Amino acid sequence: AKAENMPKENIERAIKRATEKDAADYKEVIYEGYGPHGIAFLVETATDNTNRTVANVRMHFNKCGGTLGNSGSVAFMFEHKCVFKFHAPAGADLESIELEMIDLGVDEFYPEEDGVTVYAPYESFGTIQKWLDDNNYEIVSGEGAYLPTDTKELDAVARESVEKLVERLEEDDDVANVYHNMKEPEEAE
Repeated sequence: AKAENMPKENIERAIKRATEKDAADYKEVIYEGYGPHGIAFLVETATDNTNRTVANVRMHFNKCGGTLGNSGSVAFMFEHKCVFKFHAPAGADLESIELEMIDLGVDEFYPEEDGVTVYAPYESFGTIQKWLDDNNYEIVSGEGAYLPTDTKELDAVARESVEKLVERLEEDDDVANVYHNMKEPEEAE
């Protein structure tokens, strides 16, 4: 969680919640909806009370000018991917690493100054993680994510209203991740 810059209080709150109650009572539920300006949202939650969670998520959408949708209403706009960031050894041949990883199912390979980031279909998660471990690459992070197939560009004022909804959702104790199809400002430039 720290590697993803999650605030310390969110980490402590999640640990406290998990130790206070039986973790087996928690269910993972994904809610779908539209935020302001027609932005599609997928909201991943982990909850011990789905009635409370759906009411809270619906309230956040309503207060920010959005609507909670039915299952399947926006999921088709996102691809479930696994995202790994890892360090390759100094002097490693990135081209041969990329070719090997393509054979594992990786469809995007981005060498960067601080490591390599790869994207693949979520079903390849275990295969890629095992390959990285077997080849002694240092995994910085590995996670599942819902990436939009198409993004929608908004002006600064509209973006602010969407970010308000994102912030409200992320502050909810039951919400694990929030995904949307709003184009990020650096992408828009």
